[in-house]
Amino acid sequence: MSTTRVPVPPASTRPADEARRPWGYTVLGVTRLLLGFTFAWAFLDKLFGLGFSTPSERAWLQGGSPTSGFLGGSIEAGNPFAGFWEFWLSLNPFTDILFMGGLLGIGLALLLGIGTRVAAASGAAMYLLMYLAAFPMVTNPLFDDHLIMAVLLIAMAGLAAGDHVGLGRRWRRLVAGNPFLI
Repeated sequence: MSTTRVPVPPASTRPADEARRPWGYTVLGVTRLLLGFTFAWAFLDKLFGLGFSTPSERAWLQGGSPTSGFLGGSIEAGNPFAGFWEFWLSLNPFTDILFMGGLLGIGLALLLGIGTRVAAASGAAMYLLMYLAAFPMVTNPLFDDHLIMAVLLIAMAGLAAGDHVGLGRRWRRLVAGNPFLI
């Protein structure tokens, strides 16, 4: 019995829908930068009290707690996970340090395009926790933008978003042999 193989055409002759689209990866890199800026901005606003989400008198440098207001509001609003948030608040100032370190680390990694796997996993976890702290949902009974951004971060890790409009390729060579750090 003889089988015939159908040759696969070279990439240059494939239909347009199968060709790689470099502009899509550029958009992915820009999206990574935007998400990185949201983490870095949240860090700076909470650190200095720039008056956007955090008034100057509640700045971390003025003795304010970056986590108490948000988690305290969740508890007061009848969040079903109130006991979990009370536990984390009981660990302050450790919780504040962990939260602020996460905002800064995730923000810098995403902005630079280095360590995007760790940043994506950490950022997705942080977004998931913020999603859970937002219960009960006000505008949608199932999900909000935190959940969507968590999924987007995981997709970025899988698509090597740091390699596009970032230092990801150089970083990959530097940490060769440690795929977790890519």
